Amino acid sequence: MDTYILPGFIDAHVHIESSMLVPSEFAKIAVKHGTVGTISDPHEIANVLGISGVEYMINNAKEVPFHFYFGAPSCVPATQFETAGAVIDADDIDQLLSRKEIVYLAEMMNFPGVIYKDEEVLKKLHYAKKHGKPIDGHAPGLKGEEMKMYFDAGISTDHECFAYTEALEKLKHGVKIMIREGSAAKNFDTLIPLLKDYPEQIMFCCDDKHPDNLIESHINDHVKRALKAGHNLYDVLRAASHNVIKHYNLPIGLLQAGDHADLLKLIMLKILLF
Repeated sequence: MDTYILPGFIDAHVHIESSMLVPSEFAKIAVKHGTVGTISDPHEIANVLGISGVEYMINNAKEVPFHFYFGAPSCVPATQFETAGAVIDADDIDQLLSRKEIVYLAEMMNFPGVIYKDEEVLKKLHYAKKHGKPIDGHAPGLKGEEMKMYFDAGISTDHECFAYTEALEKLKHGVKIMIREGSAAKNFDTLIPLLKDYPEQIMFCCDDKHPDNLIESHINDHVKRALKAGHNLYDVLRAASHNVIKHYNLPIGLLQAGDHADLLKLIMLKILLF
């Protein structure tokens, strides 16, 4: 019997609200699958309750020893044509990003606003840079010069790629791609071949995980399927943990001296056949 220690898994982009669970209850299920942390965009609750909704998520998350890292929702409401329960403007973004619990500017869905230099959108990006915090992207299907303009504004990730060629173009531009496999959108099979040549730029995420699906699996499903597809173990672990930690500057264990013991213990049984 051999015992191995691995770093815990991290969901690089998820909306906890989609699980229809509060953070503390989400954690009780996710941790069973080896997940020790999430990069969580509280967009849905913010779209209804504004900053008070974000504060609720932060406070509830503190009830459990699980690593929730929240973002400042960049698009509340999602578009100017939407009637939402709240508005989070650039000044609110500045306020949120000043908090230690908020580690990034959540997905900038308004990619036309970035490309055509909407003043309010640019102010939000400015505040993220002022606070030294990463900016998540959301640019489905964006290619060519518009893609370059969007990411050159300081946005560094995308979890919305649905085509291999789209993701490859973004990777070559230096963007970090999150391979998404959730309850709604499923892009794993299409994008996982990119892990071989771009192991330092790939992360794993679910985006949306419904409760019945969460009971079955989480990021461990990405790991199992990537290994089954023949990918290098260490490349897979980078995508499931290391790359996320480094990108968002998280104080989560990397199995280095002095790190917290955010780890998984695997016991392998040797079966001898005579």
